[in-house]
Amino acid sequence: MRILDGKMVSDSILSETSGRIERHIETSKETIGYTVKRPAMAIVIVGSNPASETYVRAKMKACEKSGIDSKLIRFDENITAYDLLTEVKQLNKSHFDGFIVQLPLPSHIDADGIINEISAYKDIDGFHPLNFGKMSIGQKAMRPATPYGILKLLQYYQIETKGKKVVVIGRSNLVGKPISIMLGNDFEIGRATVTSCDINTPKELLDEETRRADIVIVAVGKRNILTADMIKEGTVVIDVGINRDEGGKLVGDVDFENVSKKAGWITPVPGGVGPMTVAGLILNTYESWKSKYFINE
Repeated sequence: MRILDGKMVSDSILSETSGRIERHIETSKETIGYTVKRPAMAIVIVGSNPASETYVRAKMKACEKSGIDSKLIRFDENITAYDLLTEVKQLNKSHFDGFIVQLPLPSHIDADGIINEISAYKDIDGFHPLNFGKMSIGQKAMRPATPYGILKLLQYYQIETKGKKVVVIGRSNLVGKPISIMLGNDFEIGRATVTSCDINTPKELLDEETRRADIVIVAVGKRNILTADMIKEGTVVIDVGINRDEGGKLVGDVDFENVSKKAGWITPVPGGVGPMTVAGLILNTYESWKSKYFINE
């Protein structure tokens, strides 16, 4: 068993991105005739959800490491949907290269309605239907941050996906659906044979599929849904789940203790997919910034 260290890979991506940004800023006067401004990201948070606060701190720290300016915009949980929508529209016209509205939102606000109003060109979460649609047919777009991070993790460790059997457990719009599409698509990392399952897949069928898989990606939010008897020796296991055990310890969807003894590669929780999601946000912001200044690499 070998660990897919998302924290280490994310730090590497942030460092590399920082270097690229500095080089582009230094050479922009010569290449395009004026000095470009540093990339900038805005993060909107509504209320004081503890998990959201943790995620936001991680994103702002990542901005600092990668040389991207960041601004945190806070609103009380009682903000109206209209007022939040007004802020989104203002951010669409702002100097920020990308921004996110941290989820979840209070129950009185329709998250889809807010996300759909974010400019597709500043949608660094990759949630906008236009970006999702373009990604689905293999066109360049803001990619959903978590799946994008997973692809970069596989790429870093040179894990082959072409022609491999991948089983994705979970069909959420945030992870399951897009990662299934991206791995089946003709991207740099992709061209796999993908089977999509979820929590409603009959246990016998799920076991049959995962035992044949070269790569299993689990994102359902249920502890121990993937156990050691469900995989073959050497399987690559990507655990996207975030749960708490009886003692309050952060754990994933995979029975890590036992599955890790059989897997070829496996992501830990924490320290696996989480940091790679942040890396995906940074890469999307960087791509948006390059597009604004017509910077080519």
